[in-house]
Amino acid sequence: MTQKNNPLHNKTLESIVTELHAHYGWERLGELIRINCFISDPSIKSSLKFLRKTEWARKKVEELYLDMLK
Repeated sequence: MTQKNNPLHNKTLESIVTELHAHYGWERLGELIRINCFISDPSIKSSLKFLRKTEWARKKVEELYLDMLK
């Protein structure tokens, strides 16, 4: 099964969060997706820890990333 049309294919969660942070910054990310790991003492590491165990939040991050690519 090929994934060539899936922009998330071969993208790690870490690279997605890093690119979102570079594009928006923590403050704007916290406004766009209201989760504590973007609002209170944000870091890539704390965000990854939360997003890896919270499916709904990960989906929101992936959706925001796809919107950013448009």
